[in-house]
Amino acid sequence: MDYRPLGRSGLRVSAIGIGSWLTYGRSVDERSAFKCLSKALDVGINFFDTADVYAAGQAETVLGRWLPNTSRSDIVLATKVYFPVGDGPNDKGLSRKHIVEQCEGSLRRLNVEYIDLYQCHRFDDSVPLAETLRALDDLIAQGKVLYAGVSEWSGAQITEAAGIQKALGLRPLISNQPQYSLLARAIEDDVVPASLEHGLGQVVWSPLAGGVLTGKYVPGSPSPAGSRGADAESNMFMSRLLVDEVLEAVQRLDREVASELGISVAELSLAWILHQPGVSSAIVGATTVSQVEENAAAADIALDARTLERVEEIMGPFRRQNQL
Repeated sequence: MDYRPLGRSGLRVSAIGIGSWLTYGRSVDERSAFKCLSKALDVGINFFDTADVYAAGQAETVLGRWLPNTSRSDIVLATKVYFPVGDGPNDKGLSRKHIVEQCEGSLRRLNVEYIDLYQCHRFDDSVPLAETLRALDDLIAQGKVLYAGVSEWSGAQITEAAGIQKALGLRPLISNQPQYSLLARAIEDDVVPASLEHGLGQVVWSPLAGGVLTGKYVPGSPSPAGSRGADAESNMFMSRLLVDEVLEAVQRLDREVASELGISVAELSLAWILHQPGVSSAIVGATTVSQVEENAAAADIALDARTLERVEEIMGPFRRQNQL
């Protein structure tokens, strides 16, 4: 496994991380979740990402029941705060009150004394940014959080935060968690340059575009039974991806590039992400041990310049129109 610095910090995360958005505490039973998490640790994955709202807190709870079977120092544990967790006026956002209360809640559910990476799940323009950043800094000073990051912030928002932190003498953000894949490349325009300038590493979500880049969706055929594309609740963001022109390009990528390299199109797609500037880790969901093993293998795949050019030739036309 390749371990990479997270931004300009001294924290090193595995190039492949395990997420829990649509899996643990929801569609995957706890026994299977434990098997996947333990296999991830066995193959060298140390970065585990969740959020307070995933499965209404159950994703954190599942991780919290698994963690006592591990060595805490071997784990880089990340969670997030922002989205509503209740109906009250202060049950959402990035106010000091909500951040502090949700940090305490996450610590309880995760059954840990500290969170390695605490992330603002979205930007909150209803709260003074300085208030948010001070709250994060205070949690770090208290030892409840080791590092702070953000998710889906724009380049301008990252730059504004960096300016405030410098002016107030606060600890800098070290990460941003954006959507990024061969089918969703909007961050290349401003988010990546701003992150590189201010020392944030990218820990990207949906690097396989909800499973479209695994090649399991075939043009002109219904989504496979049990897949995310066949689940009306899970595929609400996938309609722009499950079209023949996109699926045909993925099939071509598989035939003309992945097969020649002797790897799967999923491994190729993950390896491509890991070759992009500023990417520290690609977060994947896994429902089976075999998925964990295949995804982890992508960290060791080297792609030469010609291969990267061939990938761009096939997938470049779809780089902007398919955000989930």
